[in-house]
Amino acid sequence: MNQEKVLKTLLAPIVSEKTTMLSSTSNQYAFKVRIDSNKKEIKAAVEALFGVTVENVTTSVVKGKVKVYKGKKGRRINWKKAMIKVSEGQMIDVSAS
Repeated sequence: MNQEKVLKTLLAPIVSEKTTMLSSTSNQYAFKVRIDSNKKEIKAAVEALFGVTVENVTTSVVKGKVKVYKGKKGRRINWKKAMIKVSEGQMIDVSAS
């Protein structure tokens, strides 16, 4: 997998209270990824960027919320979330991403 594809697959880490607890207890990390990426591409991108061994990748498409903008209904875009489980003893520093 070339470096450009790797950098385009992972968009941003998801840092929240829940994901912080998951990372400290069960070695799981959450990332916002491209909507057209698959699990193999996500696994290869995480292994190449962070130098860790990925055990499992779980993906889900988060539906965009319906919001009201200046009295008109609008919809936010759908996006894809990937939950990455790394091997025991390894970690990803998401604060440096």
